[in-house]
Amino acid sequence: MKIYHIDSSARKSESVSKALAKLLVEKLKKSGDTVKYRDVSTGLPFISGIKGAGFIIAENERTEADKKLFKISDELIKEFKECDTLVISAPIYNFGVPASLKAWLDLVARNGETFQYTDKGPVGITTNIKKAYLLIVSGGVPVNSPIDFCTPWLKQALSFLGVKNIETIAADSLNKDPQKVEKIKEHINSL
Repeated sequence: MKIYHIDSSARKSESVSKALAKLLVEKLKKSGDTVKYRDVSTGLPFISGIKGAGFIIAENERTEADKKLFKISDELIKEFKECDTLVISAPIYNFGVPASLKAWLDLVARNGETFQYTDKGPVGITTNIKKAYLLIVSGGVPVNSPIDFCTPWLKQALSFLGVKNIETIAADSLNKDPQKVEKIKEHINSL
């Protein structure tokens, strides 16, 4: 199994989402499996000024800025396409995903690479991922509630790319129930 572990919390050592995702990856990983780790909270550019939606720009028409974005995009797409199991940890920030996770998706969603346009609309072509785990953490927002725009967005984004088997692990409303982290750890260990 090839696991692609993506963390997106702006917090470093004190991040609950990162700690729980690490535990989940350790639980999933078997002898001989590999893990590719990516912390998207630092180092990813935001797409701006690019003239083609879905990165549709002929190679000979790319500016230097376009070329830099394509290089980073190519690297992220390669990581994404090489895995068969995906683990994404995402804290809910202001009801949605961290901006860095949105930046990651903007760089990975490329026509002809991870999805394609058809006469029936866009179709995800990244079908190598057998299972995706979304570890969603929040202080106050209940996961899958009307004010959670993180979880449904991530599910839609992954489905758009071709990922169909998605499991959500909710470590939500931690401000109301600090013991919930221990319950989530028990759940992960039972997988």
